[in-house]
Amino acid sequence: MNFDLTEEQRLFADTVRRFAEANLADGALARAHSPRFPFDVAKLMAGQGLLGITISAQDDGQGGSLMDAVIAIEQIAAVCPRSADVVQAGNFGPIRTLAEYATPEQKRRFLPDLLGGRTAISLGMTEPEAGSAVTELRTTVTETGGEAVLDGTKIFSTHSPDASLFLVYVRFGPGVDGIGSVLVERDTPGFSVGKPSTFMGGEEWCQLYFDNCRIPAENILLGRGGFKKQIAGFNVERIGNAARSLALGRHAFNLARDHALTRKQFGRALCEFQGLQWKFAEMAMKLESAQLLLYRAAVNAEAKLPSVYETTVAKLACNQAGFEVANDAVQVMGGMGYSQESLAEYCMRRTRGWMIAGGSIEMMKNRLAETIFDRRFDQRAPRAKTSGEADR
Repeated sequence: MNFDLTEEQRLFADTVRRFAEANLADGALARAHSPRFPFDVAKLMAGQGLLGITISAQDDGQGGSLMDAVIAIEQIAAVCPRSADVVQAGNFGPIRTLAEYATPEQKRRFLPDLLGGRTAISLGMTEPEAGSAVTELRTTVTETGGEAVLDGTKIFSTHSPDASLFLVYVRFGPGVDGIGSVLVERDTPGFSVGKPSTFMGGEEWCQLYFDNCRIPAENILLGRGGFKKQIAGFNVERIGNAARSLALGRHAFNLARDHALTRKQFGRALCEFQGLQWKFAEMAMKLESAQLLLYRAAVNAEAKLPSVYETTVAKLACNQAGFEVANDAVQVMGGMGYSQESLAEYCMRRTRGWMIAGGSIEMMKNRLAETIFDRRFDQRAPRAKTSGEADR
């Protein structure tokens, strides 16, 4: 069992780091405090082959591995944390679902601009009454006369203020088997985007409204019965979420380490105080152990369908390690860590969000418990008995 990167992976990591240092180091702080999607960075990354790493070459991607995408996130985030979002958007989430399940015509229409960094795609999944309970979604679609008619609303859609394409989870019929997805372009009649709201991490999102929104039938991505395929793809999405959590935690760790080496109190460098030495030892342990779980999930997902257990435990470990380390880094750096003149507080805010997004840490624990006990635990309230059942 080898825990080291291959020579090819090390060369790739070095190349990405040099690209980041040459192109992204300047302006990293300003990007962190800008809510808009950085299309300038996306176009630079497209030219460097960092978008579509996980997408096949026949679909104009790079034909690389999930591990390659994880490495790219790590190296970009080490220099510019905000720009790691672009690597995520270009390799995980809705763009990967699109590349995996779209028709050749859908790929021809949408993938070139996405992979070129010219446009962004947003996922319409969460609803006001359907967050973690995604199967409770109420956005409906009716197929009629070569069209699909959507009605409903979505919230918390990442990149929605800037996206030109939306991959929307919809209900074609009752039950889990009635759930699928469609592709909605921004200028579609009956589709409107609400005013931007802001997450604590600084990103903006907009509520999405579908009111008799008519799309051509060829914009249906996964029809009835598509839910399980979409959720299988979401296991891969969690690898990208975990990678960013860990990478931003490590960025904050490095900032705090540099601060502890140079900042003096009572005539001594902070690193000479045993209390802080122990804190850094614990931070390093959390980062290293979570990274092993992340790498296992990414490497093993290449040979088979992503393991629910491995992606779940990796996301849970990386979410908690990333936030706890970033939080400790802010504490170590004191007022400077808490100030927006440092990226430490940005890393803390962003890592906190990923403990909710992509499956909350509580839901991850539920999934792990189901694996541990080899049984399903239904979180829904018990079904009310009918009058006939009550009499028995």
